Amino acid sequence: MADALSFYAILKEKPKGFPTMAKSSNQKKKLILIRELLLERTDEKHSIQMSEIIKYLNQNDVEADSRSVRSDIELLENMGMDIGRENGYSILSREFELSELKLLIDCVQVSKFITEKKTKELIDKLSHLCSKYEAPELKRQVYSNRIKTTNESVHINLSAIQEAIQHRQSISFKYLQYTINKDMEFRHGGKTYTVNPIALIYSEDNYYLIAREDGGEADKHFRVDKMKNIEVQSVNTWHLRRGRDIDVSKYITENFSMYGGETERVTIQFSNALAGVVIDRFGKDIQIRKTDEKHFIITVSVSISPQFYAWVFGLGEGAKILEPKSVYKGMRKMLKDVHEMYVIKR
Repeated sequence: MADALSFYAILKEKPKGFPTMAKSSNQKKKLILIRELLLERTDEKHSIQMSEIIKYLNQNDVEADSRSVRSDIELLENMGMDIGRENGYSILSREFELSELKLLIDCVQVSKFITEKKTKELIDKLSHLCSKYEAPELKRQVYSNRIKTTNESVHINLSAIQEAIQHRQSISFKYLQYTINKDMEFRHGGKTYTVNPIALIYSEDNYYLIAREDGGEADKHFRVDKMKNIEVQSVNTWHLRRGRDIDVSKYITENFSMYGGETERVTIQFSNALAGVVIDRFGKDIQIRKTDEKHFIITVSVSISPQFYAWVFGLGEGAKILEPKSVYKGMRKMLKDVHEMYVIKR
């Protein structure tokens, strides 16, 4: 009994250096604070001294000495952190190098489907992945002629669509379009589309959903930033998609500016100077056949649309559609119709 009372008296006196309940609780965040301090205030060119670490911990109500801090730093190294000890302590390498963060931020800045507000939020988050000394280098501007979307829910739409594809479920949504007053309105009087999603693709600076409408026979694509009120349905649609996997790269190549149409095998003649343009458009796997010293021909599958004809026309005398005759005549008709618009009537 006397021994128990003596032990209680020792606890009650709280000798110097004995942590209080609050201090003891704060010790649990010591490792986290050291990690945050190293990540925020050090890099390959900037280090921090032991005294600064201890001071920072004390400011956050955490008691520390050099021995315990060294032990914590060794633990952080065992957890994978690359910590240098030259002229103090510093982070030598990170999950993302500064050049990689710059690349990611450039992509965010020029991405058309990311709103201005979301762009600023993402850049701020990416800036926290480097030291405070490197962060100002990320506050740069990459100029682009792409007009950013105003739809703040694009990233939410993408997540919902991906969920539906993963779980083989249909989705419903309304589709928007611009008016001449620059306002957005629902297409077809607010019709609710119900589709079976197949794939998400990124083309022409926009995200598109490839899907098939309920009861439809052909695959269609919808711009994700124009989709509104997306709801994932509980219906499993796998039986409607089985055996219908599509070649996404082929789909993008066939559709010019993501305008659909009847797919045809088309033979086109090009001047040799346009070889790079053709390979950029159709890829290096296409078969190029030389016809003479100045020209070559290719045969590719394309969706016939005004945008396809416009692409050929944009190449001037360097490109000519040869086959099939229906596509050749379609090009002639388009040229004739446009010519009639510009005939000067006296």
